[in-house]
Amino acid sequence: MTRLTLAALALLAGTPAAAHYGMIIPSDPMLAQEEGRAVDLTISFSHPFEEDGMVLERPEVFTVTHAGETTDLRGALADATVMGAPGFTLTHALGRPGTHVFAMTPVPYWEPAEDAFIQHFTKTYVSAYGDDEGWDAELGLRTEIVPLSKPFGLWAGNVFQGIVRLEGEPVPYAEVEVEFYNEGQQASAPSELMITQTIKADANGVFTYAAPAPGWWGFAALNTAPETIAFEGEEKPVELGAVIWVHFEAWQ
Repeated sequence: MTRLTLAALALLAGTPAAAHYGMIIPSDPMLAQEEGRAVDLTISFSHPFEEDGMVLERPEVFTVTHAGETTDLRGALADATVMGAPGFTLTHALGRPGTHVFAMTPVPYWEPAEDAFIQHFTKTYVSAYGDDEGWDAELGLRTEIVPLSKPFGLWAGNVFQGIVRLEGEPVPYAEVEVEFYNEGQQASAPSELMITQTIKADANGVFTYAAPAPGWWGFAALNTAPETIAFEGEEKPVELGAVIWVHFEAWQ
């Protein structure tokens, strides 16, 4: 991939660097018959643009959903070091065609810089054997981004749309952070304000984003939970993140 400047994103409002993302990155978002029968997954909690990992404890839940059937994969996660921090890997056989949705509910993460806990409900969609049925699957997570555009098979420059849901309901004017997984540090940003882009959903909870370059892009819709978690004798807020990872292909 050519070196990026990200200058094309300058019209979007920015937030400071070091946004947190749950990450589920497959070896291939569209697995063809000739490419094998299994996909490798790398699971982490990280700052994707800086490739700076944080500790990810074994998730509370890790599943794959296909054709309406959900399978528990938590026990199959293998400990790994991802971006210099504890994470996990998994090789999963894709037995049938169609879209396989991998999802993680992590243990809440204490972030001193924000004086809050963070819990990112994270999803990635993988198409198997040329069949995209199920690409718009909604899992019923506590909070999630439901794709309105197919979350794979997109060219760089295409628009991705999703609807932000919290407790099953759309979130009007939800704030959505967008960040590029800068694998190999191929991209540079002219300002740290452009590392994490910030957009807002409309009154129906729908947001739109056109990725300027190929690769993995993470979308995180952030809301605050009504409950708190006790930490060192004080009740602390909990940030609930609905995260989806979408791959954009280079124009051939």
